[in-house]
Amino acid sequence: MVLTKSFEKLKRGDKAPDFSLKGVDGKAYSLSDFLGKEGLLIIFMCNHCPYVKAKIDAIVKLDEKWGSKVAVIGINSNDPAYSGEGMENMKEFARERNMRFPYLLDETQEVAKAYGATCTPDPFLFDKEQKLVFHGRIDDALEIGSVATEHTMDATIQDLTTGKEISDEFKPSLGCSIKWIE
Repeated sequence: MVLTKSFEKLKRGDKAPDFSLKGVDGKAYSLSDFLGKEGLLIIFMCNHCPYVKAKIDAIVKLDEKWGSKVAVIGINSNDPAYSGEGMENMKEFARERNMRFPYLLDETQEVAKAYGATCTPDPFLFDKEQKLVFHGRIDDALEIGSVATEHTMDATIQDLTTGKEISDEFKPSLGCSIKWIE
């Protein structure tokens, strides 16, 4: 496990790169499938990472709280051959954690590269025009087992959906590095 900090490739105001990816439900999804809501939260995540496992409850709660206004999507860009990864493991992971949002496989890793995703979890929040408004952490509990005192993404989504100014301060996520195909 290599602790990796997210970095900014997409800049605030950049349009979300399009994709066409298969979900654990067998459906193919593209960016246009998520138009019509006030926002879009894309989280690069995986099955085996202890940082994702530590944040998955918070991610599921974000979807439960905001899913009617903000589409939530999980994208797994890890090498599908890496231990614990791949579509079958994703299906099990999603089922065990009661994930109701789309969980998609980026088999070629091209989507992660287009977004500049580097770690898991690595969240990106877009507005209704699918322009980046925030790239950063779910909360400030950055070490496994620590308790969050600032619920960064929840507060940012609140600001987005109520029309408040969103801070442009970059608050990077920390997690395992994406397992790149060699």
